[in-house]
Amino acid sequence: MAATETHVDAAGRQVRLSSPDKVLFPERGWTKLDLVRHYLMCAQGAVRGLYHRPTSLKRWPGGVTEDFFFTKRAPNTITHSHAVRFPSARPGNMPYVEDVADIVEQVQLGVIDLNPWNARIEDLDRPDELRIDLDPTDGFDFEHCREVAAATHDLLEEKGLVGWPKTSGSRGIHVYVRLRPEWDFFEVRRAGLALARELERRIDLATTAWWKEERSGVFIDFNQNARDKTIASAYSVRQTGLVSTPFQWDELDSIDPGAMTLDAFPDRWKQAGDITAGIGEAAGDLSPLLEMVAEDEERGLGDAPWPPHYPKMPGEPPRVQPSKRKMEG
Repeated sequence: MAATETHVDAAGRQVRLSSPDKVLFPERGWTKLDLVRHYLMCAQGAVRGLYHRPTSLKRWPGGVTEDFFFTKRAPNTITHSHAVRFPSARPGNMPYVEDVADIVEQVQLGVIDLNPWNARIEDLDRPDELRIDLDPTDGFDFEHCREVAAATHDLLEEKGLVGWPKTSGSRGIHVYVRLRPEWDFFEVRRAGLALARELERRIDLATTAWWKEERSGVFIDFNQNARDKTIASAYSVRQTGLVSTPFQWDELDSIDPGAMTLDAFPDRWKQAGDITAGIGEAAGDLSPLLEMVAEDEERGLGDAPWPPHYPKMPGEPPRVQPSKRKMEG
C-alpha cells in the first residue's frame, strides 16, 4: 500500500509530505518524494537562487499531464512569507525561501519548478539580478540559443558584467547577471531591453520583437525583468522532466540540456557541484547598460510594450499587435 504521508528532515526541520508516492511524471514514474530528494541533494544551489526572494507557487496538483495554476499569495501552511505590492498596486503576502525546508513545503503544495522574483525581501523595489531569457521561436532550437548566448557573454564582458548561464529546462538558455541593488525595476528592465537591442544589432538570430507574429529566431524576453515576473530558478525541475542546469561558459558548445533529466542529474551534481557558488560576490554595476539606454534614446528607440496586465507606462508604444493596428487603420 502506498504511504499516505511521511516526514522529511530538511535543514533541521521535520516537514510533512502527504502522498509521497504520488506520481507527478507518469511517463517516467517519478514521484513527489523523488522531487523532494532532488531538492535536498542540490539544496545549496537551489536555496542560493531563491534565498529571500518572493516566490510564485506554480502548482501541479495532478502532475505534469494535467493543468497547473499559479498562487502568488502564501497559504497558511507556508512558514516564511513577506508583504509585497503587486504591479496592480494591490498588497499581498508571498512565500519566500529561508532554507531547503521551505522548498519542501512548496513541493508539498504541488510545486515542481521554483519561480522567484529578481529582488529580495530586504529591498523589494531594487532588483539584485538582471535576467536574460533566450527563448527560441518556432523553427529554432537550443542550438540557435548557443549562438545568441555566446554573443551575450561577449557583450556582458565588454560592459564589465558577469553572466551566469543555465539551461532553461525547456528549449532555451537563461543568463543571470547579479547586480548591486541600487536601481529600480524600471531601470533594470530598460537596461535589459537595451542589452537585447544591442544583441539584435550584432547577431541576426536575436530578436526583441514583442509580438509573436513578428518574431523569428531567438527572442530575448526583456520583460522578464519587470516587477513580479519570475523565471524557473537554478536547479528547478521543469514539467519537461529536465533540470534547469547551470553551466560554465566553456561548456556552452557541449552542454546537452536533454541529458539533464531528474534521474540523471545526480551524476551532474556529483561531477560539477554548485556552479552558482560565487554569484553573490559578482554583483555588478548597471551604469554601462543604462548608458546604452541613453544611446538608444538618441537613436529614437524608446520603450517597448509591457506585458498586458501591467498599467500603461509613460512612453510605451501602443499595446496592440501590429496586424490589428493595420486592420483598425
